[in-house]
Amino acid sequence: MSRQFNIALVQVSLNGTPDENLIKCLDWVRTAAGEGGQVICLPELYSSFYFCQKETTKYFEFAEPLYDKSFTAFSKLAEELGVVIIVPFFEKRAEGLYHNSAYVIDADGSEAGLYRKMHIPDDPCFYEKFYFTPGDLGFKAIQTRFGKIGTLICWDQWFPEGARITALSGANVLVYPTAIGWHPHEKAEYGVKQHDSWMTIQRSHAIANGTFVAAVNRVGFEQPEPEQPGLEFWGASFICGPQGDIIAQASHDQEEILIAEVNLDEMAEVRQNWPFLRDRRIDAYGNILKLYHDDISQ
Repeated sequence: MSRQFNIALVQVSLNGTPDENLIKCLDWVRTAAGEGGQVICLPELYSSFYFCQKETTKYFEFAEPLYDKSFTAFSKLAEELGVVIIVPFFEKRAEGLYHNSAYVIDADGSEAGLYRKMHIPDDPCFYEKFYFTPGDLGFKAIQTRFGKIGTLICWDQWFPEGARITALSGANVLVYPTAIGWHPHEKAEYGVKQHDSWMTIQRSHAIANGTFVAAVNRVGFEQPEPEQPGLEFWGASFICGPQGDIIAQASHDQEEILIAEVNLDEMAEVRQNWPFLRDRRIDAYGNILKLYHDDISQ
């Protein structure tokens, strides 16, 4: 495993059909590799528009079983280019059982690991509980040719517990494939605060765990049904270092590739000077396993 490797985030619009999005994303991954990316990540649910804006069974047609066309196509490309590719997709595990998942495909085309989104939201225009069951594979760091990758997905990014466990499993970088945007009627009043909160919580994970964090979002306005208000995906993909410092950041509205170096020597130096992992009081954290402390004396 190298002490340095380049992570690349592919920020794109995904309004096309699944076949169109597959071809588009294969091209963008190829471009990212050509620009020096060694671990390349696509946005959440790469193959379709963000269908969770409405609860309807017709969108289950976007789901695919494990090792189907997405895996086949990106596995071949990973082997050809010698890069690791993180492919977030809509997984059909069985009839009536679906996950929001991500392959981590190693540089030889083999499956390095699979992650299933653990935290499932249910907000206006983000009706994911209708489509996805929570993941059952836990939080983990996945060994690849270039480093240990901790892959979480979107809503997972708001939970420090997931970031901590993944970091404690040895992740060099926490990668968050994402589909997050503004409701058009809320943007003027809440847009700046929402975006700032999104960046702050993820930069906090980097600081608290002394690790790199990379969040890749989609861009563009998506309105799957005419009667829906739609969502404006805010892009702004970014990569930050183990002190929460922004290394690279994308625009709010353009398709682009971000590339930054993950340097394990820098990570080691930060952890030596800010030894948060050393000073954890694991003997005193038992109550974290409770849903809520109704009686603080217990």
